[in-house]
Amino acid sequence: MGELDDAREAMVRAQLEARDIRDARVLAAMRRVPRHAFVPETLRDFAYDDHPLPIGHGQTISQPYIVALMTQLALGDHPQRALDVGTGSGYQAAVLAELFPEVHSVEIVPELAEQARARLGQLGYARVCVHASDGRMGWPDAAPYDAIVAACAALEVPDALIEQLAPGGRLVLPLGGTWFQELWCIEKRADGSLERRTAGGVAFVPMVNPRA
Repeated sequence: MGELDDAREAMVRAQLEARDIRDARVLAAMRRVPRHAFVPETLRDFAYDDHPLPIGHGQTISQPYIVALMTQLALGDHPQRALDVGTGSGYQAAVLAELFPEVHSVEIVPELAEQARARLGQLGYARVCVHASDGRMGWPDAAPYDAIVAACAALEVPDALIEQLAPGGRLVLPLGGTWFQELWCIEKRADGSLERRTAGGVAFVPMVNPRA
């Protein structure tokens, strides 16, 4: 193993296993995805540190623990199709691609979408389709989704994301304003009703409203 591989293994042990990440599938995915390939080259020495990092355009790559937590919350027993809202660097999409046969990802900043598409392709994540689009609208062309993970905070749950959840599917997203956000997991029951639970406080960049 190289130095960065050692750092990734240490990250999984100290930041994930030592906390509350228990799903073996998620831990294996986090071990496989090279987070250092998703951060700017000047920040690669910090790729496995326990905090988010800037990726340009006012956006960040999420803290490894948060990526693992959101993935664990979203992952059901029979994962088939996932939607990643707010592609950013493409890291969350890559983690989802280790667990879902089909992954769609939407990014409102065209430059980030293009960069993530190229990066994911170079790393062999051909099952990820990156779309330059408004994340609040999801990606209805491929719905329904067994999991939807949003890496940007909304003031309220976008109706389109609920509509695009499959029965039994889970939506994981931060809700709140600039100073206070909570991470929520919303599961759609077979009858269409919703079960909501919070996973605690978080800090995310806001979901971009192109009309603002």
